[in-house]
Amino acid sequence: MEATPTSSDPYKFLNITLNSDGSLTRHRDFPKLTPTDHSKDIPLNPNNKTFIRLFKPRNIPPPETKLPILVYFHGGGFILYSAASAPFHESCTKMADRLQTMILSVEYRLSPEHRLPAAYDDGVEAISWLRDQARCSGGDCDAWLRDTVDFSKCFVMGSSSGGNIVYGVALRVAEADLSPVKIRGLIMNQAFFGGVEPSGSESRLKDDRICPLTATHLLWSLCLPEGVDRDHVYSNPIKSSGAEEREKMGRFPSTLINGYGGDPLVDRQRDVAEMLKARGVHVETRFDRDGFHACELFDESKARALYDTVEAFMKSCSTTAPSSNM
Repeated sequence: MEATPTSSDPYKFLNITLNSDGSLTRHRDFPKLTPTDHSKDIPLNPNNKTFIRLFKPRNIPPPETKLPILVYFHGGGFILYSAASAPFHESCTKMADRLQTMILSVEYRLSPEHRLPAAYDDGVEAISWLRDQARCSGGDCDAWLRDTVDFSKCFVMGSSSGGNIVYGVALRVAEADLSPVKIRGLIMNQAFFGGVEPSGSESRLKDDRICPLTATHLLWSLCLPEGVDRDHVYSNPIKSSGAEEREKMGRFPSTLINGYGGDPLVDRQRDVAEMLKARGVHVETRFDRDGFHACELFDESKARALYDTVEAFMKSCSTTAPSSNM
């Protein structure tokens, strides 16, 4: 990937304009891809214009072999991109094949038009939709899921802001009855967290060519509820989580946290891992010394290494007793 030079103007860096009505004009986006023979779109909430893009492996196993299902949230700092954006569509296609997994990629609402917790709410709605599919029978069920999926082997994964959504959704469904869906594991890839005081990696890499500090500060100002700072619980759960959040964390299933040494957000990711461990969660971490934010979308070797790590984690979680009540 050719890195984009940093800019003192984060709006210019992100190629966005803030309009007078509070909406954004997004001047540059990845191409959006239509579904293929092995993917399809399913409406989630037509009022919110959300949907699910479902991906199945190109080599479906015999009918007696049921596939796990992975709910996926794309990145983009809460303000950019789509489940249909080319890098995320292609990544989900590859993961479905590589992991022999059904992928349920969520098109969630973007900020600032729909500030947090809108994306969390959309994620919960997607999990609820999956639960309803698992409970239904006959012609009302989606055939791909009915005929192919083992609902007791569900995983929830997200990258960057999507990793933050994984955390926020897990809190919200921690006490929900999702049966027969069983969430076996959470996967946070380069999750986007923040805070008022810069972390060590943010200070060291403040002029990063992919994720500079001025840009991440702008992203938080556009996605957090109006009138709060970056120590809000949505961005800085380590500092701002209350007793209720901490109790719910203890119900999380096994969690994989993946990051890279060249990502300014990496110290936040390490801190979240330690926070969850302190609540008794089984946490596995993989932090490469090299690599930059979102590198797996552009570097095939990083993508393969990530898929290998996710595959091993999923197999481990699928062959042991569930570690939570989710």
